[in-house]
Amino acid sequence: MGYNLLKGKKGIIFGALNEKSIAWKVAERCHEEGAEFTLSNTPIAIRMGNSSELAKQFDTQVIPADATKVEDIENVFKGTLEQFNGKIDFILHSIGMSPNVRKRKPYDELNYDFFQKTLDISALSFHKVLQTAKKFDAINEWGSVIALSYIAAQRTLFEYNDMADAKAALESIARSFGYIYGREKKIRINTISQSPTPTTAGSGVKGFGGLLDFTERMSPLGNATAEECADYCVTLFSDLTRKITMQNLYHDGGFSSMGMSYRAMQMYNKSLECKDCKENPYNQELEEE
Repeated sequence: MGYNLLKGKKGIIFGALNEKSIAWKVAERCHEEGAEFTLSNTPIAIRMGNSSELAKQFDTQVIPADATKVEDIENVFKGTLEQFNGKIDFILHSIGMSPNVRKRKPYDELNYDFFQKTLDISALSFHKVLQTAKKFDAINEWGSVIALSYIAAQRTLFEYNDMADAKAALESIARSFGYIYGREKKIRINTISQSPTPTTAGSGVKGFGGLLDFTERMSPLGNATAEECADYCVTLFSDLTRKITMQNLYHDGGFSSMGMSYRAMQMYNKSLECKDCKENPYNQELEEE
């Protein structure tokens, strides 16, 4: 059910690959709340995913763009401003990828060319989007920009690897650009630190199922779903949150404030009781390594 929170608002959503994508869910919710938007993704993601179907569903266009290339980002803004014959009100940055994670390179053996690609795709692309938006004066006053982050920016998580560095940079960009854009144009910029979510990219990471189970046990409210993240994004795009900016907002069921939960401790104690048995997930992990 919609509440018309975004009625009359227009925006750009980067990163809607398929039905599992958080960006896809955000697009659906924004439409329900009365917004119009364009979509953008890399040419290969558009070919491999279902972005064109989503665009057809909402009578909009998908503008191909490699978010590491300023010229491509400029084309996204030009096409969007032309389609709406004026400025926009919101942007979602849901872009992230690590070749080191895909190749399972441990953090102490990183390929530095891959590392630079991780930073460029997952963090610097956010700066390029913001800088281009400001250059084109593309966002109306009190507009809202959101980038999706993760708690690994603050805490070390097993095998999250160089993506943690990229997320830390992403959050810093939101603060630094948030000050400038807020001061000059009243534009608010925030990041959402979302629970681990079974997207196409996330589900492909080794050990993701175990991480999902752990955070579910640790979080008093349980993991936040992609649909719930979309709801949160809608509130941050709306006029109800006009004075929230430069924040990293945890949307994780309380995980970020926990040290140890009863449910997680129960599982830990159970693993200790059967530390020599094959069913022990810790022993299985050692065997895999």
